[in-house]
This record gives sequence, structure tokens and C-alpha cells, in this order.
Amino acid sequence: MLGLADIKDWLIKLDTKTVADINKMAVKDVNNLSVKQLFKSGYIIADHFYIGKLDNKKEKSIGVYQLQTSNPPNVAIGGLSNTKSYEKSVSILIHWNKNAKETELKALELYYKLFNSRDFMINEYKVNYIRLLVPEPVDVGTDSSNVYERVIQATFYYECKKEE
Repeated sequence: MLGLADIKDWLIKLDTKTVADINKMAVKDVNNLSVKQLFKSGYIIADHFYIGKLDNKKEKSIGVYQLQTSNPPNVAIGGLSNTKSYEKSVSILIHWNKNAKETELKALELYYKLFNSRDFMINEYKVNYIRLLVPEPVDVGTDSSNVYERVIQATFYYECKKEE
């Protein structure tokens, strides 16, 4: 199964097209961008990445959390042996800095990268697409240190491996 650690490691590798670049493009052109054009390995979009708990609340951090859903597992007619894909729902916390505008822009940058992601690999899992569950990153205010935070909720739809 695709795990939170897999998604966290993938987020670390996100890059290239900035929100400004994407906003200048026609919708048709954005939809035609390949994953290689949207992502480049080795560029870190945050200083810190976490799974499940943001330790020490460091600025410029991104946390990945399991999103609780009320949806039952999707199993194809005929059972698990006929099921070709799974879902992984996550909540991504952008814990950025004490500037609301910079935090919003960083959250939007990540949001649009997720929005435009199709047919890519996370480790050995082929992700067909990501469904964003909110129309934009949700402002959740500030933490106790007045660091602004935004949340993106998304579901990753990925193909099953043969042995699963």
C-alpha cells in the first residue's frame, strides 16, 4: 500500500513550474504538461518534512497526515483479485512563516503542482491522478508561535501491485 512516508518522500522532490509560470499558461497547456516538466528531483520546497506530527513546529515545514474518511474501501466486483487501484487520502499541512501572504503563496504553489499531477510514480506505485478535496488550500490560522498554516486535503489514486 502507498504510505504516508512514500508521499512525504515524493513531496520532497517536487519542483519547477511555479504558480507564476502556471498562471501565465493557458489551461490547455497546463493540462498537457508532462510530469517531467512539472517535477524535477533534488529541489526541496520546504526546510522540513514530517509524517503525522510536526515536531518542534519549525518554520517552512510540511507535514503529511492520514485523512480520515467515511468512504468504504473500493473493491471491484469479483473481489480483491479484480481490484486494479487503491486510494490514499491525506491532509498536507503547510506550516510556513509569520507572513500570511508568503504562506498562502507557498500553499498555492504546492496545490497547483498536485492539481496538475497525472500518471507518475511514487516509489514503485503508479499514481494515476490526485483528486483535491478542497477548492484551495484552507487557512487554519496560526499556531502558538504565530506561524501561519494552510491545509490541502487530497486523495491519491494509484495502481495495485501484483502481490497486493
